[in-house]
Amino acid sequence: MRMEVHLPAQRPLNCRTHFKIKPFLGLVPHGTTSTFSRSSHWQNDGVVAQVSYRITASADFSRRRRRKISTPRSEDPKPRGFMPRMQVPTGMQKRDKKNNEEKESPDASPSKDFGGSNRKIAAELKITANDEEFVNINQGKEAGEESEDESNGGLKEVPLPTEPEPSLDDKISQSAESGEIDTVYEDVMESTESERITEKVVEEKATASGYSGVEEDGTVIEQNEIHIIKDNKVQTIEKEEYKEATTISDSGRKATDKIDSGTKEMRTVKNNDEKRVERIKIINDISENHVPKSESMGEGLILLKEEKKDEDFSLKLKLKEDANMRKEVLARHAEENFRKGNKLFYYPDVVKPDQDIEVFLNRSFSTLKNEPDVLIMGAFNDWKWKSFTIKLSKSHLNGDWWSCHVHVPKEAYKMDFVFFNGQDVYENNENKDFCINVEGGMDVFDFENFLLEDKRREQKELARQKAEMERRQEEQRRIEAEKANQEADRVQAKEEVAKRRRMLEELVKKAKKSVDNVWYIEPREFKGEDEVKLCYNRISGPLAHAKDVWIHGGHNNWKDGLSIISKLIRSERKDGDWWFASVVVPDGALVLDWVFADGPPQQAIIYDNNHLQDFHAIVPKSIPTELYWVEEEQKIYRKLQVERRLREEAARAKAEKTARMKRETKERTLRTFLLSQKHIVYTDPLDVQAGKTVIVFYNPANTVLNGKPEIWLRCSFNRWTHRMGLLPPQKMLPAENGSHLKATVKVPLDAYMMDFVFSEKEDGGIFDNKNGMDYHVPVFGGVVKEPPMHIVHISVEMAPIAKVGGLGDVVTSLSRAVQDMNHHVDIILPKYDCLKLNNVEDFQFHKSYSWGGTEIKVWLGKVEGLHVYFLEPQNG
Repeated sequence: MRMEVHLPAQRPLNCRTHFKIKPFLGLVPHGTTSTFSRSSHWQNDGVVAQVSYRITASADFSRRRRRKISTPRSEDPKPRGFMPRMQVPTGMQKRDKKNNEEKESPDASPSKDFGGSNRKIAAELKITANDEEFVNINQGKEAGEESEDESNGGLKEVPLPTEPEPSLDDKISQSAESGEIDTVYEDVMESTESERITEKVVEEKATASGYSGVEEDGTVIEQNEIHIIKDNKVQTIEKEEYKEATTISDSGRKATDKIDSGTKEMRTVKNNDEKRVERIKIINDISENHVPKSESMGEGLILLKEEKKDEDFSLKLKLKEDANMRKEVLARHAEENFRKGNKLFYYPDVVKPDQDIEVFLNRSFSTLKNEPDVLIMGAFNDWKWKSFTIKLSKSHLNGDWWSCHVHVPKEAYKMDFVFFNGQDVYENNENKDFCINVEGGMDVFDFENFLLEDKRREQKELARQKAEMERRQEEQRRIEAEKANQEADRVQAKEEVAKRRRMLEELVKKAKKSVDNVWYIEPREFKGEDEVKLCYNRISGPLAHAKDVWIHGGHNNWKDGLSIISKLIRSERKDGDWWFASVVVPDGALVLDWVFADGPPQQAIIYDNNHLQDFHAIVPKSIPTELYWVEEEQKIYRKLQVERRLREEAARAKAEKTARMKRETKERTLRTFLLSQKHIVYTDPLDVQAGKTVIVFYNPANTVLNGKPEIWLRCSFNRWTHRMGLLPPQKMLPAENGSHLKATVKVPLDAYMMDFVFSEKEDGGIFDNKNGMDYHVPVFGGVVKEPPMHIVHISVEMAPIAKVGGLGDVVTSLSRAVQDMNHHVDIILPKYDCLKLNNVEDFQFHKSYSWGGTEIKVWLGKVEGLHVYFLEPQNG
């Protein structure tokens, strides 16, 4: 029996539900309805053709009794926002439906669309059996024929949806336009939960009955049953029925082949969850932004994915083509260089900055032909930038070619390298080294400027680190000095207290509580801060005829000076000429000290000081002696601390003032120097900065170039020794201020001095070179400092050790000023017998030499921070 099936290639209307129409032959017993197929059936002489979804199952199963079809359903049969699910009708439902349709519309055709493929599927489906002519078969009774009833043993057709169900993306777009995003979102969540329940049911069934595999369309194949997942529902069929319906055809294509190919790993729920999350995210984005979408979001995502896949495929294809082309080019280069006897070549042929190149060495042509290891060692830009060492490996090229990859930095203009074995055997191109020029990058001067900029950044960082280190060292020195000073103040306080204690103890021995007929204190018992009455008999001393009597007092051997000053009042006591004064005893007083006078301090003339011994009275209720001296020591220590800090602050303020004055004087002197020749030449700005642009102004009216029609500037740097050499002559243009001319010059970063002269022509002629001295302007902020000079002063005087006139002052001050400009200064002076060696630091014998028949000893020392050599001839 032979059968041919012709299917039209048409795209389903609903893109989200993919149907695959596959004919298959099988013997189906009369009176049996295949509910799993959801398709139209027909019977013709025992041969049945069927249009169905793609369903595959294993044919290798044992015969068991048939089980009932299980179709789990969701709780809500009609989710909001979705088309109702089309259910497979029973035989009774089919007959009722058919009779109703015939009554309502006897001329209507009962044919149905199948997944958007319309009636042409049935019209064009032809079957050939037992050499009979083709039979045109329709899914309904399009020719007016009625389908056979189940009672006659025929298969009832399964009605299909007349219109495709809208896709989720279409619903999203429609809801976005109508503003019903929330409804769609709820429907998606309900559908998502329904799909998860369905997948869970399938997974549980697969686990319980023994899982064999799953098809791409969602058909789960178990050992005994087949579960077809469609429209979020599970339809179950026994393998016996499925086996009878999928009989092997004569062409030898067996259903088992497709079953085995479909039994791969079960797709996990994770993939479905990711798709759902992606859809829900799209809905949330639309809901949050409230942007109406006229096009389907789902179709847009599908297009983007397809474009991405196309781009990835094109990229992979291009990379593969490039790799093949590269292999061909390398093979051709290797063959050509081998024929020419070249030791190396590189790819690509044109080397550009910031790219990777591959360097090839023919080991058999080099001195490394017997070495097991080959390495490349090199650097860039004449060995000045980013050195590297890389090991080579044997390449795939024919011959003894070894290669490695090298990255060319963006700052490179040349790559210099040699090969070696990692020890002492080198291949260095006959002592000339190998080099590869880099095109399109920096030139030599640009790279030098780059290095200078990098060096300036490095110098700034070093200066910052140096300043930070100096700050830390200064802080450490300050802390150590503070500790030393505190210790010294503590020692000094102890010494001071010991000295005062000895003196006060001697004084206490002489102190009394009262002296008969001279003085007394009431009450007799008192302490610090008490008010007492001190009585004095005026006629007992030199104040007998004084009009007024005053007391000048203190305490503890006048420790705080005058702390008690009061005028005495005449007393009513009759046994003498008694006077009294109420005074307050100072706190902490052990002994009261006083004298009497005829007036207040600075006005008194006559004193009664107890015959130059002063008056002293013991304070009966004073504080304990030891406690007093401990407190006294602490007071003295704090006082010394305050005094020392005041001295340090004064010294620091003086040093800062001196440094500021020196800096201002230096700046003022430099400015005066730069402006001293302003009538001839000056710059704008006056202080030329490295890396900046400066304008040179020149007035030829006061020079030998007066009246010349043209003036040309010839300039260089660092006293005509700069690496760039002499700059090209530059014609000067008239300036806005009178007779001056101007020219603009770019100052390099490694300049410390700007040098220039002027000429009347571009190629020479008459020059203005400041009478052979040239014009020089200092440059500030450069990465290169002017090399210091070594200056020696030979003199017969030097202040302050050997000074007669003003020469000694000039030698010392001038030497210090030159040394402050970072020059090295030495002074040579005779070693007089009258030298003030106490002003010489580190004075020591240095060496001796012979000259003029005499030995001359040389002594070395420092005066005012200057190195001084003292010469002492031994012949007198």
